[in-house]
Amino acid sequence: MEEMTRSVVLISFLGVLLVIQNIIKFSFGSSTVNIFCNERERQALLTFKQHLQDPCNHLSSWDDDTAAGDCCRWNGVVCNNKTHDQSVVVTQLQLGRLGLRGELNPSLLELKHLNYLDLSLNDFNISIPPFLGSLHKLRFLDLAGDGNFVGMIPSQLGNLSSLRHLDMFGSELLNAGDDLEWLSHLSSLEYLDLSYVNLSKASSSSSSSSNWLHSINMLPSLLELHLSQCDLRSIPSDFSLAYLIYLTIIFRNQFQKLLVT
Repeated sequence: MEEMTRSVVLISFLGVLLVIQNIIKFSFGSSTVNIFCNERERQALLTFKQHLQDPCNHLSSWDDDTAAGDCCRWNGVVCNNKTHDQSVVVTQLQLGRLGLRGELNPSLLELKHLNYLDLSLNDFNISIPPFLGSLHKLRFLDLAGDGNFVGMIPSQLGNLSSLRHLDMFGSELLNAGDDLEWLSHLSSLEYLDLSYVNLSKASSSSSSSSNWLHSINMLPSLLELHLSQCDLRSIPSDFSLAYLIYLTIIFRNQFQKLLVT
C-alpha cells in the first residue's frame, strides 16, 4: 500500500514537471519569435543595402537567407523589443566608420521608430538626401567626415523637431547657403557641430531671419556648439547663448568685427 502511494506521488510529480516543461518550452518559443524584426523593416534594410557599396564587407550579415533573417542581429542594427505588444522595431543604425559608398535609399523611411542614425566617416561623397528630414523620430544624426557629404544642406532637416544631436564636423564640401532658417526649428537640439561647413553666405546675410546666429539663438535647448573653420565673418551684437556649457567658435574663422555684449 505504501509503495502504491509512493508510485502515485511520483507519477503526479512527474506530471507536474511535464506541465512546467511545456510551459517553459512555450514561453521560450514565444520569446524566440519576439526577437525577430518585422518583415517590412527587414526588406527595407535589404533594399537600403542594395544601393550601397561595402568594399570591406561590414554588412555581410545583412543577408536575405532565412538563417540570417533576424535583422536585429545584423551588424550596426539595434532593435528595441516592445514586449507588451510583442513587436520588435529597429531603433538604431550604427553605420559609422565602415567605408561605405553609394546612395542612401529612401527605404529607410520604413523604419518608423528609427531614433539614431550614424553615417559618419564613410566615403559617400554625395548630397545629403532631403528624405532624412522625414525620419521624424530621429534624436541623433551624425553625418560627419571629410568628403562624406557634399553640396547644400537640405532645409528639410529642419523637420526633425525631436533631434538632440546633429554632427556635420569636417564636411568642408558642405555649404549652408545664405539661409539657415531651417535650423531654428530644431527645438530639441542640445548638440550642434557644423565645424568646417561653409557658413560664409549665412554669416554675411543682411536678413536677420537667415543669419546664422539668429537661427542658433532660436534653439532653446542648445548646450554645446562647435563652429570652427566655418569662414564666419562676424558675430552680431545680439549674440546671446545663455544656456551653452561648451562653445568652440573662434578657431580659424575670419572675424572682421566682434560685437559681443
